[in-house]
Amino acid sequence: MLFQLSEEHLMIRQAARDFAQTELKPGVIERDEHQKFPAEQVKLMGRLGFLGMMVSSQYGGSGMDAVSYVLVMEELSKVDASASVVVSVNNSLICYGLEHFGSEAQKQKYLIPLAKGEVIGAFCLSEPEAGSDATALSTSAVDMGDHYLLNGTKNWITNGSTASTYLAIAQTDTNKRHQGINAFIVEKGMPGFTIGQKENKMGIRGSDTHSLHFSDVKVPKENRIGDDGSGFKFAMTCLEGGRIGIASQALGIASGAYEMALNYAQERKAFGKSLADLQAIQFKLADMATNIEAARLLCLKAAWLKDNGLPYAQASSMAKLFASETAMKTTTEAVQIHGGYGYVKEYHVERLMRDAKITQIYEGTSEIQHIVISRQLLK
Repeated sequence: MLFQLSEEHLMIRQAARDFAQTELKPGVIERDEHQKFPAEQVKLMGRLGFLGMMVSSQYGGSGMDAVSYVLVMEELSKVDASASVVVSVNNSLICYGLEHFGSEAQKQKYLIPLAKGEVIGAFCLSEPEAGSDATALSTSAVDMGDHYLLNGTKNWITNGSTASTYLAIAQTDTNKRHQGINAFIVEKGMPGFTIGQKENKMGIRGSDTHSLHFSDVKVPKENRIGDDGSGFKFAMTCLEGGRIGIASQALGIASGAYEMALNYAQERKAFGKSLADLQAIQFKLADMATNIEAARLLCLKAAWLKDNGLPYAQASSMAKLFASETAMKTTTEAVQIHGGYGYVKEYHVERLMRDAKITQIYEGTSEIQHIVISRQLLK
């Protein structure tokens, strides 16, 4: 068992770290304040290959492994989780879904520009009355012969107004419950497809989060992904990989807050000595570092399992559960170590604390992760 990154992995991590510091950090506080989507930074990430990292070069991707994905997500999330969530959604949910479940025609038309970073995608599952319970969808898709008629509303959609390609999950036969669900490719601009209000969020405020409305949207039959009734399996499989992305995002948020707290504790003087000389602070730092390292190993294990074609549902849920809890605890302690300075925006840690909370909610809440893990254990 090796606990050492390859030279290629080290280069990829350094490239992501340099990008985060030089391109994401300047203006990140302003983007958070004004809920400004990092459009230029996303374009640059596309050119670097970050938006189609794990897609085969045959379809315009970088052909990297999931371990590389974890490393990139951690480094980007240390600085700007609003930018890193674009990387997560585009890779784990959109590109993965199309490459592994889409037809050849769908890959040629939609996957290639997504993997190249020329456009970005959005994954449309959650609804006003269907969050954790993904079988309770009210969005419907009626089979009209050569097309489906899509009606309904989706909530909390990342990249809601900036995406060009939307993967919408809808119910085609309520009597079949989860076996009557399908996934569809919807293009921005299709008649009847409108973008609703932008959410005013506590954290990841630079992320473009909207509600979406479908009113008699004609979706061509060829835009259905996979066989009839396979939409629920499609969504759940994509989310398994998505949890590796969000776990890595949580890891990065925690790691970024820890590094800031460590530096601050070494520089700040109190009671005639640096904060880092006080045992109370030392113990906080020790706990933070230990939990972060444990979260990192869980993320890398899940990625390794995926890379080697082994079952990773339990591992990705464990990584997501533990890393998100670690992010919340670590960022809270980082604010505490900074004291009053931690409560103001200039020092970044209050933003990381606000960003951390969503990692316990999206891609499956912590409660859902407990269910997934326990079901795996009891099989």
